[in-house]
Amino acid sequence: MKLNRQQLSRLGGAVALPAYTPDMIRTGIAHIGVGGFHRAHQAVYTDALMNQGLALDWGICGVGVRSEDRTMRDALAGQDYLYTLVELGDEPNLPIRVIGAINDMLLAEESPQALIDKLADPAIRIVSLTITEGGYCIDDSSGEFLAELPAIQHDLRHPDAPRSVFGFLCAALARRRAAGIPAFTLMSCDNLPHNGAVTRKALLAFAHLADQELASWIDQHVSFPNAMVDRITPMTSAAHRQQLAAQHGVEDAWPVVCEPFVQWVLEDKFVSGRPAWEEVGVQFTDDVTPYEEMKIKLLNGSHLALTYLGFLKGYRFVHETMNDPLMRQYVRSFMDLDVTPQLAPVPGIDLTTYKDTLIERFSNQAIADQLERVCSDGSSKFPKFIVPTLHRLLADGKPLDRVALVVAAWALYLKGEDESGARYRIPDPRAEHCQALVADDAQLTARVLGEEAIFGSAPGRSLEFVAAFERCLTSLRERGVSQTLHNLLHA
Repeated sequence: MKLNRQQLSRLGGAVALPAYTPDMIRTGIAHIGVGGFHRAHQAVYTDALMNQGLALDWGICGVGVRSEDRTMRDALAGQDYLYTLVELGDEPNLPIRVIGAINDMLLAEESPQALIDKLADPAIRIVSLTITEGGYCIDDSSGEFLAELPAIQHDLRHPDAPRSVFGFLCAALARRRAAGIPAFTLMSCDNLPHNGAVTRKALLAFAHLADQELASWIDQHVSFPNAMVDRITPMTSAAHRQQLAAQHGVEDAWPVVCEPFVQWVLEDKFVSGRPAWEEVGVQFTDDVTPYEEMKIKLLNGSHLALTYLGFLKGYRFVHETMNDPLMRQYVRSFMDLDVTPQLAPVPGIDLTTYKDTLIERFSNQAIADQLERVCSDGSSKFPKFIVPTLHRLLADGKPLDRVALVVAAWALYLKGEDESGARYRIPDPRAEHCQALVADDAQLTARVLGEEAIFGSAPGRSLEFVAAFERCLTSLRERGVSQTLHNLLHA
């Protein structure tokens, strides 16, 4: 049965349906970057509130600024913006829900003016973002805004026909300012340290280049809450769609699958109101820093620690990698010995229990999380998830081989061939540049560790880290992943 409003009443049984109807919803949020994570996280929390008869004026209008977003828009539009959320895990009878919190989706390439109109609409009080770690146009080595990017330069020359996220945000905020419409809250839901502060820095940098008075107004009137977001959401596969249809009779063009675990810690800094997300499990705080440090260094950092080694070994799913005892022991050692000593106390969190939970989540066979997903955009993920840990280890004079192995595995992964000789693609916008770093074996160490845009200057200048990197790289080449791990863990 095709999922849409007309057919909705015919569904039932194990499939939970919205307790509200689409005509009850008014739009209050515009979300830029509608992908699996947004639909398994922010939209789900909002839907849960709506099912209680709350937040019906906080419906979500999706926004796509990339040409690739058309596929998602067409899939959702074809089923009245409804979609199915499927939780996968070892527990029996996990919920399957139809989510109706998204009620529209606009594409920038279809009508830039329509998108600016929507973002300038007084009804929009929150604009939220999942635009990936690389979408904020910040140079990871210098921390500066990348004003020279072609899309940014275009938008500075053509403010009424923008192409970039920040061009659209400034165009809409300029119109709100001119019309006396209050500003919105700009809320990042990306896995970035201090994601609100990063968003603020990027938007103000663009605005200062475009219009100094507008930049001053944004600085005074727009709020940028920091957030820690967490839910493992693998790519939806054809098998997921087929299973949903076979088991529950739901024909969904793009369901979203995810783990049962979900968490959102959010600073309560909203200039124009917000949904009562605390009623459905969101934790509001004055300072999200300890939570995001914990999550980014332990979860995201450990994801990178396992993913490139697993891929080189020939595994293609996270749970396969975690079923390998050597991999499992290595990941836990990295968490316990390298990351945990760097973390401040986290209110309400026992770190040992949190790490136990991470191991269980990574081992979730039902979710079948793809290593390719975790491997993707490594050049943007390393500076956020691994490099801070690496720099702290260097500063504290701590052992370096475990973290050096993460970097060496990535360098060897960039060769595009695993231990069995199987070839694979490198899903990274900077893949060509990154692969050029490893093309000449004689220059590999200098070029990889000299890539300050990814690693900063410290690793390449540290004789100890250079030696550790070369030990790990040589061992991976000559002995393979398993023997390298065995030797490292039993040294």
